[in-house]
Amino acid sequence: MKKSKKLFLVGALFTSVSLLLSGCGEGDSDGASGDGEKYVVATDATYAPMEYMDDSGKIVGIDIDIVDAIAEEAGIEIEYKNYGWEPLFSAVQNGEVDFAVSSITITDERKETFDFSDPYYFANQLILVPEDSDVKSFDDLKDKKVSVQINTTGHEAVKDLLGNTSSSIVATETMPLAISEMINGNADAAVGDNAVINEYKKNNPDVKLKVIEDDSFEKEYYGLMMKKGNDELAEKLNEAIQSLKDSGKLEEITGFKVE
Repeated sequence: MKKSKKLFLVGALFTSVSLLLSGCGEGDSDGASGDGEKYVVATDATYAPMEYMDDSGKIVGIDIDIVDAIAEEAGIEIEYKNYGWEPLFSAVQNGEVDFAVSSITITDERKETFDFSDPYYFANQLILVPEDSDVKSFDDLKDKKVSVQINTTGHEAVKDLLGNTSSSIVATETMPLAISEMINGNADAAVGDNAVINEYKKNNPDVKLKVIEDDSFEKEYYGLMMKKGNDELAEKLNEAIQSLKDSGKLEEITGFKVE
């Protein structure tokens, strides 16, 4: 009788420990979680001041500050992964990550494949040229070589002007590389988002460059990009974005009001 009782107590203890360990492991994930607690976020950390690596190797920038604020508002945890521009689209589509933030313009074409949050930032394209350039408008680029970051809205704008397969388009993996191609004489101009162009010019005053604005460029709106059909995540992010707009926190981060 004592032996049976002892075996029963050992069995009960083993069951309790097993349940405890099982409970501790629940919800842990090395990849995209989608469980409302921890989210893996892809980015291309080569796009200062929006997203880039600081001297310690940490991913920082305006986009990162915004997502951090969204996470705090929504009560979720964020893990950033630097995928690069082209790979982050596959990472979202394949479910490797929960969403992406990387100054991603919301376009009708992209919305066919992905879902987006409400806009959290707006931008427009600028033209960067050497100080002695005769370029004064976007149309002046018709007989020029133009560098862009591949598959960005700047790339699309230049393709519309020069042709989809034009050899005058120098498409690079990152915007800093596109600017370098222009500075090194491999292109006559670079076209990219205003935040990145202005940041580069500010940080490189000794490089003789000038910025050209053109009203033909439409205002663009950035959104957080998700896999198609992730309505629960979209609702969570949109509620947080709206709260940040209402409180003025989003304007505090960006420096302007986003409707």
